Amino acid sequence: MKRFLLLLFVALISTSCDSVRVAADYDSSANFNAYKTFAFFKDGIDKAEISDLDKRRILRAIETELLAKGFTKSKTPDLLVNIFTKERQEVNVYNQNFGMNGWGWGWGWGPMMGWNQTNVTNSTRGTLFIDLIDANKKELVWQGIGQGYLAFRMDRKEERIKEFVASILSKYPPEQKK
Repeated sequence: MKRFLLLLFVALISTSCDSVRVAADYDSSANFNAYKTFAFFKDGIDKAEISDLDKRRILRAIETELLAKGFTKSKTPDLLVNIFTKERQEVNVYNQNFGMNGWGWGWGWGPMMGWNQTNVTNSTRGTLFIDLIDANKKELVWQGIGQGYLAFRMDRKEERIKEFVASILSKYPPEQKK
């Protein structure tokens, strides 16, 4: 039973690390069909507290997704794209008891035939906000938020950023009620 619970725990952790939880909010009075062009909001992006390398990775991923949706990059855009990021370090501690053949004697019944192992893992949970601002009105019309674990390995970083951005922008345009 203990081994089953351990396997279940490991399966839950490994699948939850790969997923990106996404939410979106929007101005219900905005006409999203009217937006055809975009540009990046440099002043806002410059304030994002991440490395310039990661900023460029995020912006390339956003540009790729918007172009695939039929947008055109323009110097006189309909939409301005801004980003904001947050990250939080998490420390996870869990104990494993290894008794004789997966079982053993518990406290009060005799000696424990096995050992305990404490595992500690560190992970970084990141949040990426993508804001779409009506360039003429200077008002936020759509915001997508993605939250999940960041890449543990540097060679997966660009792939993970693409996953975040694609997941977030899958919510655009919003399904508006008629």
